[in-house]
This record gives sequence, C-alpha cells and structure tokens, in this order.
Amino acid sequence: MSSPSPLAHSPDSSKAARRDVGSAPAEASTSVSDDEVAVERLEQELPWDLEEETSRDEVALNPSETGDPVDVVERAIPEDIRERYEVHSYRNAAVILSQAKREEFDDLLTALRAFRITTTMIRTAGGNESEIPKQLSTTLRARGWYETIVRGDLHVKLIWKEPAVSDGSVNAGGKPQLATKTREIRREKFLDGHKIDYVKRKVAFDLEWNSKDQTFDRDLYAFSAFAQCGVIDVAVLLTRGVTMEPALKTLGEALRKDGSVETNRSGRPRLVREKYGASTTWMGKLLYRLNAGRNGGCPVLAIGITPKCIEDWSE
Repeated sequence: MSSPSPLAHSPDSSKAARRDVGSAPAEASTSVSDDEVAVERLEQELPWDLEEETSRDEVALNPSETGDPVDVVERAIPEDIRERYEVHSYRNAAVILSQAKREEFDDLLTALRAFRITTTMIRTAGGNESEIPKQLSTTLRARGWYETIVRGDLHVKLIWKEPAVSDGSVNAGGKPQLATKTREIRREKFLDGHKIDYVKRKVAFDLEWNSKDQTFDRDLYAFSAFAQCGVIDVAVLLTRGVTMEPALKTLGEALRKDGSVETNRSGRPRLVREKYGASTTWMGKLLYRLNAGRNGGCPVLAIGITPKCIEDWSE
C-alpha cells in the first residue's frame, strides 16, 4: 500500500513536522528558517519515493505483444552485444538492420562494443556535454553519422468536378457537362525542426542517457515523421537499461565537473540516485511508449545500457 503524500497535510501536522526538526514553538518563531528546514527534510526523504509513486503506471519492464519475438532478436543481434546490453525490437527493426542495413548495423555494433563508462562518469554532471555521449560521437561521426533536422511543407491538392456551365445544358448523352476543378493548399513548415543526433543514409540513432522521460515522445515522434517522409527506414534508441536503475542507487554522492561533491541548498551532499529519478529516460519509460505504439510505423530497436558496460563496477 502506498503511503499518503506528505504534501497533503493539515496545519496541525505541518506544525508537528516543524517541531520534529527542532523548530521553536510557532508563537515564538519570527524566522523563515524553520520552514526551510522542513522543506529540506522533505527533499531528503521523499523525492525518490514520490517520483516512483507517480511514475509507476507509466513503466513497462518488458515488450508487449507489439514487440518482436525474443528468438528473432537473438538471431539478429550478436551474442556479445546481448551480454552487455538489454535489446528489444519493434516492427522487425532487428531484422531490417542485420539484413538490409548491414554497413550501418556494423557501425553501430562497433560503437556499442567500444562503449565503456565508469562510475565517475555516471556521478559527474554534464548532460549532453558529458563524456558518455562523446564516446559514441567519436566512433560514429568518423563513419558518416551526422545530426540531422527534417523540415517539410505540406502540399495538398483537391480535385473535383462541377457543371461546366450554369444553364443546366447537357451533352449528347443527356448528362450534365462537367469540368474538372482543382485547388491547392500549402502549409509551410508542416514538419519543422525534428532533430535526430545521428543519421546515416536511412538509419537513425539516438542516445538518451538522463533526460526527462518526455524526451522519448519527441524522439519517437521524430522517428515516425522521418519514416513517414521516407527519410529513414529504421531507428535505434540507446538508454539506461532496467538493471542499471538499482545500480545507480549504490553510487553515493554526485560530483560537479571539477570533481567536488554536489550539494543542495542546505549544503547536504546530493546523491547520485537523486539525479537519475524515475521520471528520467530509462528503458522502463521507453518500453511503455513503444508498447503503446508511439513510434507510429517506424521500426525501432531499443537498447539498454547495463552495469556490464561500467569498467569499474563490482556487484
């Protein structure tokens, strides 16, 4: 049974919370520091559990019947890749890559085999400028994988027939004389600004290490738009695997870029697990969306990074 939200409390319980953290009696308090302490206590104890609670219904740990059979994936994806990564295929993505996109598939396999991270990389701030995506760029950019944006106008043509004259005259067969009419509608920038980090020929690849999980919606929409326009035939998404999530909880304190320990407003060390919350990009959030068909008609190979990719990881 889930515990009630700490934010939905009565005035009396709020006072009690302040007494618990050592505040003075309410009638004697003239400082806002007591409230700040109470808020800080909530931040320390509750963010992870609260995220877990609110995100629970939007997580899938396995593909639904919309995913490709496991044996199909095993035949298409080399064993050494499956040992280090979690791999799921939708709309025959694994087969398309391994059989019809061999050069691009080999590029991706090379990048995945070379991919290594450390606990320090995981703990250190950096976002898109961190060392993790740079590893992939080093391998793929040299092989012709480039950041690509698709833009396109919608051109619609309407065609119909109407009486050629207004006096109701008919042809020799007694039928009304009709003339073909047309009208064109143009919607500029109907597709505008859909960006994918790596595209080569008709294969797209993206890494989502630690963004808000709504980023997956943007990615899958872009994949679908690219596929609908005939720009790509298949897409690959790399993110944190399911087994990476419990590992992150054991890594202790988060680090700044200079190597010092990150702190919150009160000076308390920030934990790594607070950076990688339940509502960030990881495989559970991606499979939930793929099971719902948010990739449209685009085949997608979902790859999850596991602790086996961490060089200095010990169980």
